[in-house]
This record gives sequence, structure tokens and C-alpha cells, in this order.
Amino acid sequence: MLLAGATGYIGRCVARELVRRDYEVIALVRAATAGKAPRKPDELRASLPGCEVRMAEITDPEDLAAALAGVSIDAVISCIASRNGAPKDAWQVDCEANRNLLDGARRNGARHFVLLSAICVQRPRLAFQHAKLAFEATLKESGIDYSIIRPTAFFKSLAGQVERVQAGKPFLVFGNGRATACKPISEADLASFVVDCLEDAALANRTLPIGGPGPAITPHEQGELLCTLAGQPLRIRRVSPRIFDAAIAVLAPLSRIIPPLAAKAEFARIGRYYATESMLLWDEKAQAYDADATPSHGSETLRDFYTRVLSDGLAGQELGEQKMF
Repeated sequence: MLLAGATGYIGRCVARELVRRDYEVIALVRAATAGKAPRKPDELRASLPGCEVRMAEITDPEDLAAALAGVSIDAVISCIASRNGAPKDAWQVDCEANRNLLDGARRNGARHFVLLSAICVQRPRLAFQHAKLAFEATLKESGIDYSIIRPTAFFKSLAGQVERVQAGKPFLVFGNGRATACKPISEADLASFVVDCLEDAALANRTLPIGGPGPAITPHEQGELLCTLAGQPLRIRRVSPRIFDAAIAVLAPLSRIIPPLAAKAEFARIGRYYATESMLLWDEKAQAYDADATPSHGSETLRDFYTRVLSDGLAGQELGEQKMF
């Protein structure tokens, strides 16, 4: 069993779940990430107990082939994703690296490929969404059994305002905070579903949207819940999504003169997308998001998550480059 992206937010949990279910796991990890010191093999092994750790640059087909030399693989799970959605990184990782992984896995005997994608590719407007869809198409046409998982929002993505609310600052929403919604899912519940795809034949050769338990929740309701659990008075501050339009209007034309600004313009487009679109199943016929039709899985609710991080802190939930607030 080959797991790519094993050191990521979801990948770590998938690794633990695979080991818990007695799989023999080869964890494929990058030797280094941009701007950071090379990873130490001993530390990586310690962080992935029960896994055989192999280091490779998945964007390099030859390096990947060398890392997998002599390995027999029954199935592969890909949890790899671009760090920030910048176009170059998105196409290199979300598409090309996954294609390399698919080719390498098939050469080594893999019969099933489980891909962690994203629910937002339903309405693609961004580079990383088109890159993910391009690989999804490649996977479907490959002839190998596949399971394409499109999760809604992770708990981690809803953790960015915990500390500001604890400090007595208002919870920020775009618009009135009620125009979008999601069914957030915990990393452990999602990891459980990912591994289920290896064991349940009914989940093979399907595209699988998935959310967490309970009804969909809007940003305004998230603010109400977080303020209540933090023991803070409800303070909601509205921010107009048009701030992203203003940024795009400035950055997009300038990027033709100053190419590095193209990535910043894309970040503004990403911000606008998440400020204005729900992370729920899209009903093409009705041209609307459908919370009731969005499948649920697991048991941990957003209330459980907020209660835990308010008590124990946000270790492991850091958003890094993806943090908006």
C-alpha cells in the first residue's frame, strides 16, 4: 500500500488509519519543501510510526521510479496537493505529480488509485481546480480502478479565527455571512472514509463528494458557535467580498508587466471564490448548492472541534500560506 502526501494534514491521519487497520504502508514523502531545510529521515520515520518511509520528488519521474524500485504495490492513496494554489505549483503538483504517481504505481502493480480531490472543482474558476480536474480525467481514463474523493471544508480551514475570538475580537464574515455554507469534516473522519475506499467495492470507480455529520453551517452560524463556546459576546463584523475584486482589478493588469504579481492575483481570486461559494454538492439542474444531498460521514462535529481547540490549542491546525484572516 503506497501513500503519497503522508506528512500533510490529512495524509498523517490516513497513515495512522492504515496502520490501525494493519496495512503494510509505504509512505512516500518529499525530501524537502520550498524554503525549508531538508527533512531528516529519522525524524520522518518517527513521525510516521508503523510506515516504511521512502523519500522522493514526485514531480521528477526518474526520482520517483528510483524510490519505488523493487516495490510491489497493491493500491495507492494520493493526498498530495499544491501548497497555495498558485498556477505553476497547482499544475506541477495537483496534475503532473499525480500523473507521475499513477504511472509509477501502475508499473509496480497497483490495481486501485484513491485520490483526495476537493468539492470545489464542481464549479471550476481557478488554476488549481482545473489542474485537479485534468488529473481526475486522466485517472478515469487510465483503466485502473479509482475512487475520487471530493471532501467539503476541513475543520482546519474553519480554525483561522479561534484565537481572535478568544482575544475578544469580532468574528469576520463576508457579506452577511449567510450566503454560503459547508458541512465540515474532521481529519480523522475523512481519513476513515479514504481507507474505506480500499475495502468497499461499492466505492470503486466513483466520484465521491463527502461532508461531516450534521446540517450545513454558514459562516455566521460558525461565529455564533465559536463565540458561545469561547465565552465571548457575539460580535460579527462584515467584510465586503468586493475587496477581492479591487485587488484583482489592480494586480491582473500589472501582472502583464510584473509577472510575479500573477500569483498574487490568483490568490485574490481564490479568496473571492471561498468568500462567495458554498462547499456543498452542486445541483446542476437547479443551479444551486444542495446541503441535503451532500453526503455525511463520521461523528466529530464542528462543536466538538471548537471545544477541543479552545481547550488544548491549535497545534496541528495551522493554516500557514492558506490563512485568510
